[in-house]
Amino acid sequence: MPYIANTEADRKEMLDVVGLESINEMWEKAGIKHQAPTLSNLPSGKSEFEVTNELKKLSELNASELTCFVGGGFYDHIIPAAVGEICSRSEFYTAYTPYQPEASQGTLQSIYEYQSAICRLTGLDVSNASMYDGGTALFEAMMMAVRITGRRQAVISKAVSPIYRKMIECYSSNLDVELVETEIESSSVSSCVDKMAAAVSDKTACVIAQYPNFMGCAEDWKALVDKAHEKKVVAICSVYPTALSVLKTPGEMGFDIVTGEGQSLGIPLSFGGPYLGFMAVREKYMRKMPGRICGRAVDSEGKTGFVLTLQAREQHIRRENAMSNICSNENLCALTALAYLSCVGKQGFLRIGELCESKAVFARQELLNIKGVQAVGPESFFNEFVIKLPGDASEITGRMIEKGFAAGFPLGRYYDDRKDQLLIAVTEKRTREEIKAFANAMEAVLWN
Repeated sequence: MPYIANTEADRKEMLDVVGLESINEMWEKAGIKHQAPTLSNLPSGKSEFEVTNELKKLSELNASELTCFVGGGFYDHIIPAAVGEICSRSEFYTAYTPYQPEASQGTLQSIYEYQSAICRLTGLDVSNASMYDGGTALFEAMMMAVRITGRRQAVISKAVSPIYRKMIECYSSNLDVELVETEIESSSVSSCVDKMAAAVSDKTACVIAQYPNFMGCAEDWKALVDKAHEKKVVAICSVYPTALSVLKTPGEMGFDIVTGEGQSLGIPLSFGGPYLGFMAVREKYMRKMPGRICGRAVDSEGKTGFVLTLQAREQHIRRENAMSNICSNENLCALTALAYLSCVGKQGFLRIGELCESKAVFARQELLNIKGVQAVGPESFFNEFVIKLPGDASEITGRMIEKGFAAGFPLGRYYDDRKDQLLIAVTEKRTREEIKAFANAMEAVLWN
């Protein structure tokens, strides 16, 4: 890896060019009142070889060979080899935001096809050209609802990802927005739809649901959406896209805005990113949507072409009218999602969903056969479910790592009343042998 450090001679040369004697003088010219930091506490520089070795040692501390049963919004799916080959072409991975359509037709067409895929997946009318990640996309959806309704209250279930809720809280901390979180029962994995419906009032801009919810429960939200629409409230849904291979689409349930994390569509886990946020909306709300929309047009010679048709960002319009300031272009990740969906195809995507579903059922039953392990909630699920353990889930998952398994997500990290509950995800990547070995290891940890 390249390792560049400025020497004293380098710094002197740069100061000479701008006609200054010292960094402090530069500070003064810039109007900064305090002195420049001396950096005297920093250790001395290392060679490229030493830095490479140090980073290699640090990387080897990661437990990268664990069999993964962790979910909670980010999933270990099979990625076809062709996806990486397509997306690593230099035309794609070196391309910048395609502001010049005459030089960017390939990139623009891939964006257009990606938008079309997201619309088909969610059952809604219009998709933007990608967003930063699932959490910020959900925040943007909430602010979009505020712009649409002129109201300042959002009703959100505590069964929505606690990671996303924390992100929304962070971004809203200096805004005039009231967040109303509805409680859920610790003995269940339900979102408590009735409590959400009861919280909706004339002050409410939007209701925010997750499908399936953070506990893995797949619920029909039609009744809540209808109740929201009666009060002219925008209905927002954050989805796990792979689940939409077999579940009813959010569009069929009447949602107005759908967001989600696209990591499961061919993007590796990569220790947390880069990932892909997506957003789709009903056509009537298109001009309130953040980000960019790529459209298909016809040029003066009658040839089909592609262009960024709507760009309601602060770079393009007056800042106070901008629809967003955090809708970063994630075009390479969006291309990855498109390549993945194209490679697996309609029937392949359906088959992936069926495998996730059936393997999760099998894993749940294997675990429930262990003494002391109990089911939490009888509700339906896709590929993620919650079990109750005879002990602290965080401690048990730590011991499972020693046996080669990332055993799941201990819910006690975010829910104080669920210290003994574990959220487990099963994808098509997990074999029956791995699932049986997982259950055997869990039994050994609990009772040996």
